[in-house]
Amino acid sequence: MLITLAGSFWKAIPGKLRRWLIRLVHPTFTVSAAGIITNERGEALLLNHVLRGSVSGWGLPGGFLEAGEQPDEALRREIMEETGLDLIDVRLFSCRIMRRHVEVIMIAKSVGEAKVRSREISEMGWYPIDQMPAEMSLNQKLFIRNALEPKN
Repeated sequence: MLITLAGSFWKAIPGKLRRWLIRLVHPTFTVSAAGIITNERGEALLLNHVLRGSVSGWGLPGGFLEAGEQPDEALRREIMEETGLDLIDVRLFSCRIMRRHVEVIMIAKSVGEAKVRSREISEMGWYPIDQMPAEMSLNQKLFIRNALEPKN
């Protein structure tokens, strides 16, 4: 009976108030899209991010989703802004949660000539999976290898 009463009360509240109450009591998350992007030689695109908080700025390209944006759209936008590349064959690879952050990781192929086009990026490069920057996070290296190494 109490559940039925609570349900009736909940349904009677205006939608905007319900959404506000849900956001008030639920933890919030940030969401980003990252890409394991390869060129015609199968090398991975890595960017040295100026604003990355870890010791090394080297890592996968990507960025935060804007309101109403799908992860693949965000990845395409970020890659275009940061490198000028177009992407093809974009597909979901993984999704992981780190504390209050959700990262959607996709695999894609590049089209065009990559150049650093953003002040957020100090340098970029195409790397074979066995020659990624030494100072890059071991976890990211293993993640990329897992995505790109041929499976037996």
